[in-house]
Parts: sequence; C-alpha cells; structure tokens
Amino acid sequence: MKKELSRIASCGAVAAAAVLALTVSASAQWKPTKTVEFIVPAGTGGGADQMARTLQGVIQKHELMDQSLVVLNKSGGAGGEGFLDVKGSAGNPHKIIITLSNLFTTPLSTGIPFSWQDITPVSMLALDEFVLWVNSESPYKTAGDYLTALKASKPNDFKMAGTGTKQEDQIITAALEQTTGAKFTYVPFKGGGDVVTQLVGGHVTSTVNNPIEAVAQWRAGKVRPLCVFDKERLKYTDKVTSDMAWSDIPTCIESGINTDYLMLRGIFMPSGVDQAAVDFYVDLFKKVAATDEWKSFMAKGAFNTTTLSGAEYKAWVADAEARHKDLMQKAGFLK
Repeated sequence: MKKELSRIASCGAVAAAAVLALTVSASAQWKPTKTVEFIVPAGTGGGADQMARTLQGVIQKHELMDQSLVVLNKSGGAGGEGFLDVKGSAGNPHKIIITLSNLFTTPLSTGIPFSWQDITPVSMLALDEFVLWVNSESPYKTAGDYLTALKASKPNDFKMAGTGTKQEDQIITAALEQTTGAKFTYVPFKGGGDVVTQLVGGHVTSTVNNPIEAVAQWRAGKVRPLCVFDKERLKYTDKVTSDMAWSDIPTCIESGINTDYLMLRGIFMPSGVDQAAVDFYVDLFKKVAATDEWKSFMAKGAFNTTTLSGAEYKAWVADAEARHKDLMQKAGFLK
C-alpha cells in the first residue's frame, strides 16, 4: 500500500512538473494574438512618427511578427493623450508606445496625472541628436560666429523656432540663454517640418532640429549646421553634401557653447503586462536593429545608436527624468 501511494505521489509530482513546464514554455513563447497598436505621442511627420513608421515597415517587410502593427498618432496635450491612453491600458500586451523626451517634459510642464513609472520600460532604440541650424544665406558660418553675434545682440533679436512649448527645443533654447546670458524670442510650431520650413523661409534666425528633420534641406543647400548638442562628434563619415559629413559638424561644447542634450527614442508598454510579453518586444526590436533598412535609417538620421533594455534601461530613464526636472526648474517650466 505504501509503495502504491508512493508511486501515485511520484506520478502526481511528474504530472505537476510537466504542467508547470508547459506553462512556462507557453509563457516564454508569448506572441501577439491580435493587431498591436503602436502609439505615437506626437504629430505626423516628426522624428517619432518617422521612426515608428520605419519600424512598422521593417517588421512587415521581414515578417518579424505574425500580427499587424498599426501606428496611431495621439499628440494632444503635448503627447499627454498618448501617455494617458497607455496608462489606462494596464495589462494589455497588444499596445506599445514610442517615447521621446515628452515622456518627462509633458507631465512636468502640464501637471497631467502621468509618470513613466505608470508604464513598463521595454527598449531604448536609440538617442536622437539636436543640431543648431541656420539658413544657408546666414552670415554665421560657424558656431563661434553665431555665439559672438548672439552675445552682442539685443534681447529677443534672435528668433529660435522649435517644436512645442516647454518641450525639448525650448529646453535647449533656455539652456543656451543660461549659458550665454542672451535672450531669445522662442517661436513654437507643431512639428519639425514646420520648424525647418520657417528657417528656410528666413522667418527665424535658427533652430535646433533633429538631424532627420533637416537633412533634406541641408543636402539641398538650404540650411547650414553649426554644431551638435552632444559630448562627442557624430560618427557618420559619408558625405551628406559635397563637402560635409555628419562627423564634420563640431560639438557645441568644443565651439564654446557649453550645452549638450540627447533625446530618448524608446519603447514602453502598459503596466501589469507579463514579462514574457516584454521579452517578445525586446527580441522583436533586436531583430529590427539587425536589418539593413534600420541601419540605413540610423545613418540617415545620424542617430546615437545606444540601445538598452531591462534594469539598465529603467535606470537610464530614472536619471533622465531627474535631469529634465533640473533643466526645467532652471528654465521656469515646471507646473
């Protein structure tokens, strides 16, 4: 009898272990079972939108996911519409969002009930650069020329066009004011496309567009890059114009403008999702990063190709939030 009970117990343990193994296996192999919504908390045509649609195209072309990926722009309230949508979708693994620095700036400047801790970090795809641009007919040939004229100008003489209010472009503008002692007239527009159009038209003095938002106008000889807001020069050495590559643009720091700023391009999910779902998307974007199309996109937009996931990504986001709070407090942008 004891032997029989022992055999039954042993069989039961084996069966339980098998069920557990199957459960773990099923969890580890999670994949979307319906269309995935890809939220862009910004307008169409800007850097985040271009990146999201590039990701969508690469995933579709290479059949990296069985289900379709649909890009939805939710830019209302400086992206707050998109963030609150994802916050309100707890537990939904069929929704992801691409974030830029409005992940921090929007709640800090508007007071909306949202924090990055309300959603789940997945992957840093890249960091986006900012470049100080002027019209190609401008008298400023170098960042030094620009800085000298800026310091000698009357308050508000220099007009800086940027995307949004109390967002990345204006934060950089405020940092320039603090560094140089000058005072700009900041002119906000809905997106990077509108911003570069204003510069080409000669309606503003300068912009701090991302590379991908102004590369076409640079190649066409309409705008001129003066410096990049990074601690190191860009690594891309292929010529964009007849005589310049991205790597030829000096940093603003080496040009005497002691300001640097990089913008997050990262993926998050709603809170309360299974780790297996997070792992699926981490793996998905690693596969995207290995494609020639993605590498070409990174080069075209002169991105800083730093990638992170897991605890490292979460720590980076926490540090970035603290830095934005400090920058915005100094600029008087906090709600």
